[in-house]
Amino acid sequence: MKIFCYAFCFVLLSCNQQARANKQTDGSNQPPVEVPMENGLAKAYFASGCFWCVEAVYESLSGVQEVINGYAGGTTSTINYEMSNTGRTGHAEAVEVIYDPKTISFSTLVDVYFGSQDPLQVNGQGPDRGSQYRSIIFYQNDTQKKIILQKKAALAKELNASVAAEVSPFQKFFRGEEYHQNYEKKHPNNSYIQNISIPRLNRFKKKFPELLKDH
Repeated sequence: MKIFCYAFCFVLLSCNQQARANKQTDGSNQPPVEVPMENGLAKAYFASGCFWCVEAVYESLSGVQEVINGYAGGTTSTINYEMSNTGRTGHAEAVEVIYDPKTISFSTLVDVYFGSQDPLQVNGQGPDRGSQYRSIIFYQNDTQKKIILQKKAALAKELNASVAAEVSPFQKFFRGEEYHQNYEKKHPNNSYIQNISIPRLNRFKKKFPELLKDH
């Protein structure tokens, strides 16, 4: 009986230790990391399905200088495409949006986020399904968090449904492999780009023509 009790206590202690470790590494109970502006440009981070699609949407915006494809929101200290694609690292395909806040605001970037996706789809966008494709908006300070939560609540009320996007404190962004960068521009005839990415971009452009670089 004593052996059983000792074994039970050991298992319980191990579980508690693992739970604490998970809380420490997933970033959900950590303060957000604020990325400093550089040369008048700010950075924002979003996950919304395949990063090829999201990159194309944000790069079409006036005031956005560059978009980098990568990974964020996970629990591992290193990440690559193969690891992320297992859906077991906690990371999601994400983008780093480098923008001029004098031309386009963080609030507008959030509007673009919700306006360029299916806000009700859990763990994916379109045919891309799995936790690595889930929707996350990352905030870097309380002001950004307030903006996101207000817009998410308003959208949920408008749709009378639960909005899937997670709202998480930003911790770290991992730049993706070079072959993932500017993918739509480099591979316009790719079947995924033709059938998924470009239609998603065009739907967005019809909704927000006033925000486009070429409007």
